[in-house]
Amino acid sequence: MRLSNLADYAVIIMRQAASHCGDGRVSAAELAKETGLPVPTVQRLVSKLSAANLLRSVRGAHGGLQLARPAAAISVADIIEAVEGPIALTACVDSHDCDFEATCKMKPHWPIINTALRGALADIPLTQLVHAEELV
Repeated sequence: MRLSNLADYAVIIMRQAASHCGDGRVSAAELAKETGLPVPTVQRLVSKLSAANLLRSVRGAHGGLQLARPAAAISVADIIEAVEGPIALTACVDSHDCDFEATCKMKPHWPIINTALRGALADIPLTQLVHAEELV
């Protein structure tokens, strides 16, 4: 499995936003500068992350972006799902667009695998990514 670039960038943006906790708010332009990502990409992801209630946008003179909830309450799974939708290794679990569905012996097992994968990503809080460089 490989994440899309947008999911990867969303994790980077959220990690950077979390590093500003306690320092007030940060703009999308600042996040772009700090991460090296293009401003339009950051703006598009900020919109998706805000829609998923992971980021909150505050308007006004002291406005900007901030985490919508504590970093410890946001997981890597939450971030990926905000961009990619439900975490699944195969599309056949949610759709019936498979030529082999009638005879597939694997289909009943994919939900178990997908749940395990999502659970592993849900066990990684955003705080762990912010503080990971302290461990190196």
